Amino acid sequence: MHDVETAPEPVAGHVAAGGDVRGRSDGSAAGYHAQRTLPVSVELWRQFTRRRTRSMLAFLAALPLFLLVAFELGGGGDGGGTETQSLLENATSSGLNFAVFTLFIATNVLLIAMVALFFGDTVAGEASWSSLRYLLAAPVPRARLLRQKAIVATLLTTAGLVLLTVVALVVGVWWYGGGALHAPGGEVVPFPAGVVRLAGAVVYLAVHLMWIAGLALWLSVSTDAPLGAVGGTVVVAIGSQILDEATALGELRRYLPTHHSTAWFDLLGNEVAWAAPAGGIFAGMAYATVFVLLALYRFHRKDITS
Repeated sequence: MHDVETAPEPVAGHVAAGGDVRGRSDGSAAGYHAQRTLPVSVELWRQFTRRRTRSMLAFLAALPLFLLVAFELGGGGDGGGTETQSLLENATSSGLNFAVFTLFIATNVLLIAMVALFFGDTVAGEASWSSLRYLLAAPVPRARLLRQKAIVATLLTTAGLVLLTVVALVVGVWWYGGGALHAPGGEVVPFPAGVVRLAGAVVYLAVHLMWIAGLALWLSVSTDAPLGAVGGTVVVAIGSQILDEATALGELRRYLPTHHSTAWFDLLGNEVAWAAPAGGIFAGMAYATVFVLLALYRFHRKDITS
């Protein structure tokens, strides 16, 4: 019998097919650059092709259609409060009001779930698929891996928020017309200015919800279960909303991250009141900064076993 010929063991500093034969002083392969690992475009495509991403984006696009059918079949209803009642009563008066109502409906549950899903699955999802250690062995530096995944999650979150708003506006204008915007404070804003006000509300929500992103990222690096990271983030957000309704807490409620979740109402009038939105942006970014720092600290010291 003939002996089976085996490939020679690789020699440090040797590159086949006419490559650079010089080794790297730090022991890494020739041509390796840490800043070129895990490009945003590659990671974005990986995440976009996942079923949960497309399902979430599809649901966001379909929500305005569901609301339209509900209005047409069920008619109006009683709101739960002065502002809510005003939004509900005016929702069918124009496309802008319909878009504002859709955004309001999505603010406290759906948008939170969306951000929690895209950020909570960043690292925990890779760990659950046992692919995290292979990414780090590529090698992708830990700080870069976390940054690239956070950038992609931010892009998907922003896309989802814009998609929901644009579809709601298009559906609303198509069915209810391009009338003026009736702000929650009772002001009437012309259509062109109303579109600008609506865009400002979207920008506010994109920034304010970063506290959800930071929390989900921290939980994502702390567990290997994506459901735990996503669910934990949603539970904390709902808990904050419940505490915000407890008037016995007094001024302490102002420090809850969800206290300014609807501060974008103040951006819809002819005269913009900046106090509440500014507080919401500051609170969102402050909490986000703390959670991101905790995530970086935890991820750099975590033993990767999956």
